[in-house]
Amino acid sequence: MEFPTSFVHKYSKAAPRYTSYPTALHFHTGFDAAAWQHELQASRDSGRDISLYAHIPFCDTLCYYCGCNMVATRDYSKAERYLEVLLQEMALVADTASADRLVRQMHWGGGTPTYLKPDDLVKLHQAFARRFRMADDAEIGCEMDPRELTRAHVDALASCGFNRLSLGVQDLDTQVQEAINRIQSQDLIEQVYGWIRDAGINSINFDLIIGLPHQTPERFARTLDAVIAMAPDRLAVFNYAHVPWMKKHQRLIPEAALPTLDQRLELLRMTLDRLTAAGYVHIGMDHYAKPEDELVRAQQQGSLYRNFQGYTTHKDCDILALGASAISQTKNAYAQNTKVLSEYRDAVTAGRLPIERGLHVTPEDQLRRAAITQMMCELRLDKRAFSAAWNIDFDDYFAAALPQMEEMQQDGLLALQGDELRVTEIGRLFLRNIAMLFDGRQMEGKPLSSDQTIQVQPRYSNSI
Repeated sequence: MEFPTSFVHKYSKAAPRYTSYPTALHFHTGFDAAAWQHELQASRDSGRDISLYAHIPFCDTLCYYCGCNMVATRDYSKAERYLEVLLQEMALVADTASADRLVRQMHWGGGTPTYLKPDDLVKLHQAFARRFRMADDAEIGCEMDPRELTRAHVDALASCGFNRLSLGVQDLDTQVQEAINRIQSQDLIEQVYGWIRDAGINSINFDLIIGLPHQTPERFARTLDAVIAMAPDRLAVFNYAHVPWMKKHQRLIPEAALPTLDQRLELLRMTLDRLTAAGYVHIGMDHYAKPEDELVRAQQQGSLYRNFQGYTTHKDCDILALGASAISQTKNAYAQNTKVLSEYRDAVTAGRLPIERGLHVTPEDQLRRAAITQMMCELRLDKRAFSAAWNIDFDDYFAAALPQMEEMQQDGLLALQGDELRVTEIGRLFLRNIAMLFDGRQMEGKPLSSDQTIQVQPRYSNSI
C-alpha cells in the first residue's frame, strides 16, 4: 500500500485507542466504590451477559518497553498473597452483580498471568467457575510470556477450557531483544507454539511491536517471515509509545536507536503488505486475523465490538474486571480499581470494592460511543439510519467535525457513498484519527436536548 510520507506526518498525532468512550483519561475520583456498588446492583436485572477479566500484575523480569501496570519480582509469595485477595474481590463482585448471569467471555491479562504456577492457574479458574455461570461455548483467553513458560502451564490452561491464548513475541531479532531486555529465541517461540497446538487450542494470537530500538525493515521482515510460517490465527501489531516521563524504566532504552517516523512508516507499510499477502485480513488499526476467524466474520456481520480487551465478538456484555488497575464496564458506567497493590489489598480485605475512579455515561456519551464503535468496528456508518436511531440530524449534530470529515475524504481515509460514510483501506490504519471526529470531549459538538430520546444503546500507542 502506497501513501505519501507527508500524509503520515499529518495524521500521526496523539489520540486515544478508544477501548472506551469516554476514555479513561476522563475517569474521576468522584465516582467511588459506593457509586460502583450501586451500578452493579442496578445491572443485576439488565439482561446483559458478562465478560470477566482478571489482572495478574506480576512478571519475572522487566521489559523496558512495557506500558502496563506490572510488578517485576522473583518473590512468588507476593503472587500467592495477591491471588488470595483476588478471590476475595471475586466473592464481593459476584454477590453484588449476581452470579446467575451468563459469562460469555473471560480473559486474563497482566503483567503475565502465566507467572502463576500451573496449580494456581487451575485454582483461579475453579474459583471463577464456582462463582459464575460459564456458558458452554464461552471464549476463554489468557496472555502468555514464552519465557519461564512450561508445558505444564499450557496443559493446565487447556484442562480448564481455555480456547484462546496470546503470545508476546514482539520481535525475534537478537539486537532488538537485548535493547528491550526481552530475550526469547525463535526456537523457544516455535516450541511454545507447538505445545499450544498439541494441547488442542485452536486460536493463537501473536503480539508484535513496531518502533522498537534497532528495528529496520530488513530485520523485521525476518521476524514477519518466521511468524507467517508459524501461522497464528490472529496478530496484534502494536506501535511502541516511548513515554519515559511516564514510565521511568523506558529511560533504559537507547533513544538514538529508535526508528524515525519515516522508518516506522516503512515498517508499517511492509507489515501491512506482507500480512495481507499471506492471507490475513486487516481488521483495523493494529489487528489482523485469518479470513475464517470469528473477528472477521463478526466485522462482516456488523457484530464486532471494541472494549478494554480490544476487538471482541461479545457486544452486549458487562465487563466485571478484577485485580489491581482493572477496569469494569456496564452500559451506563466505567469503574477502575486502584493501581497500588497495598491499597487494593486493604480495600478488599476490609470488604470494600477497591474502586479508585470511574465515570457515569451520559446520553450524549452513549450516542458518541455508538458512532465511534461503528466506525472502528464496522468501518462504516449510515448517516440516515444513525440519525433515525438516535433522533438527531447527523450533519447538524456533528457540524463541528464536518470540515475534518471532508478533509479526510480528500486525503482518502473516508469515502461518502450516498448517506454511508465508509473507512477506506488506508483509513483502517488511522481509525483513531477518524474516531476523534465523533469525540465530544475533544471536538465541540451539539449536546442532546432534554426532549431527545435514545432508542439504541494505555498498552501501546497506535500513533505511527
